[in-house]
Amino acid sequence: MKLMIAIVQDEDAGKLIGELMDQNFGVTKLATTGGFLKSGNTTLLIGIDESRYDECLAIIEKVCKSRKQMTTSPVGMSNVSSGMYTSYPIEVTVGGATVFVLSVDQFVKF
Repeated sequence: MKLMIAIVQDEDAGKLIGELMDQNFGVTKLATTGGFLKSGNTTLLIGIDESRYDECLAIIEKVCKSRKQMTTSPVGMSNVSSGMYTSYPIEVTVGGATVFVLSVDQFVKF
């Protein structure tokens, strides 16, 4: 048995959970916050049989695509003489998924 820990953007979480549940994967959702851009993330805990590992990973890859997004820079330009702080827009890549896979020695469900 394996435990997949998938960290996905909030925007992708609902669709991913729906797809996984449609395919009879058990999913536990944890609300988390990422450090980059202070954006919301969702961490999913997915317990799977090793025979379904590739199927589960394919669903995550299909749903959680990375994309470009405009945001303001976390570091702006300051005008020392006027004391003004100006941020500027930058394009960043968001989305996708980070997946950790752990081997599970024992699984007990009450």
